Amino acid sequence: MADDRITSTREGNLEAPTRHALDWKNPQFYDPAALEAEMERVFHICHGCRRCVSLCQAFPTLFDLVDESSTMEVDGVAKSDYAKVVDQCYLCDLCYQTKCPYVPPHPWNVDFPHVMLRAKAAAHQRGETNLSAKILSSTTAVGKFATIPVVVEVVNAANRSGIGRKLLEKTLGVDADARVPTYTSKTARKRLKNLDGSGDVQPAGRTRGRVAIFATCYCNFSLPEPVEDLAAVLRHNGIAVKLIEREVCCGMPKLELGDLASVEKYKQQNIPVLAAAIRDGWDISATIPSCVLMFKQELPLMFPDDEDVQLVKRHIFDPFEYLWQRHQAGLLKTQFPNPLGKIAYHAPCHQRVQNIGPKTRDVLALVPGTEIQMIERCSGHDGTYGVKTKTYAFSRKIAKPVETRVEQFAPAHFASDCPMAASHIAHGLHDKPPAESPIGLLRKAYGI
Repeated sequence: MADDRITSTREGNLEAPTRHALDWKNPQFYDPAALEAEMERVFHICHGCRRCVSLCQAFPTLFDLVDESSTMEVDGVAKSDYAKVVDQCYLCDLCYQTKCPYVPPHPWNVDFPHVMLRAKAAAHQRGETNLSAKILSSTTAVGKFATIPVVVEVVNAANRSGIGRKLLEKTLGVDADARVPTYTSKTARKRLKNLDGSGDVQPAGRTRGRVAIFATCYCNFSLPEPVEDLAAVLRHNGIAVKLIEREVCCGMPKLELGDLASVEKYKQQNIPVLAAAIRDGWDISATIPSCVLMFKQELPLMFPDDEDVQLVKRHIFDPFEYLWQRHQAGLLKTQFPNPLGKIAYHAPCHQRVQNIGPKTRDVLALVPGTEIQMIERCSGHDGTYGVKTKTYAFSRKIAKPVETRVEQFAPAHFASDCPMAASHIAHGLHDKPPAESPIGLLRKAYGI
């Protein structure tokens, strides 16, 4: 009995963190009383710990509510104020992966991001999601419309004009000072439509030497260059490359909204195509860490019994994770005619929580004449959080430490694997230096 008592109250964990499946189809998942009880339990543990206070705005919001309550404990916080904490969580998962000592298998079983996701899903089911949030998270539909020839010029012109930005702020709640993406009618899928996947195939480690690229909404419609760069680097290293036959949004924007039914709809469109490619001998990669994480972690936790989902989980790779696997097998070309100098490299949250290590840094460090300053802090962007009027000021505050580190290092290049994070940080730096992609820098080092 004494041992059990010690185990149940011990500080921290010696075991590797694990994660429970998301029981999102259970009616109890959405029950208001059960949800409030779980939020109060987790908030009480967080209040007694406070390790995560510097990660994002969710924890300062919670602790301020507690400290300003009549009891100065969680029981003094009005249940109606719990939503204020939920609104500030953008599911980066860093608290779970890097800070919390009470995650499973600890008996206290704290999974703060999943409690916040549960609260978002319950609010969405109650019909509390506003129209602007639904539109902003519909990345495939918005991207297809915005990249129609002629329409694309109108959209980009409106996004560059003060009047257009004020209108966007009023209608969709996008802050007039936030940087928004431009769109291109020459999408990644159009630019790379002739990739035929030809070439010799040499497996190595977990890689099979054939990569089908998931282009992603953001890169396909707004920033095709990283997809082109990834294809060029892979082909340079003797890896057969093609695009996935067809795709829709990975579902991450809808997940962050709590719209789990839409996540399932996207999953039903993407997973059969990805699984078929894998069974044909292809590995999968994508240039947005959030998309890779969606298939690696979030969908497997939502659909733990779906064999195709688990198959995709095993065969999708971060680009630099893939390249490092090839390097360990002696198959990565390391003749780099172009040094890169000083690089300030921001490691995005959704890449860090993949538990693959700093593979981007490790690959770029192979380039002679290159010095890398790695910055492991959140950019504060996270899709819509970094552009919405309600949260834009908080996102800038979260990004400031990253911007300061970049300025202090005075690099020749600034890059992040997440192009949205990179753009957000570069915006705060007034584009001095401008944002670049690590895979683009690697292509530059290769001179291809």
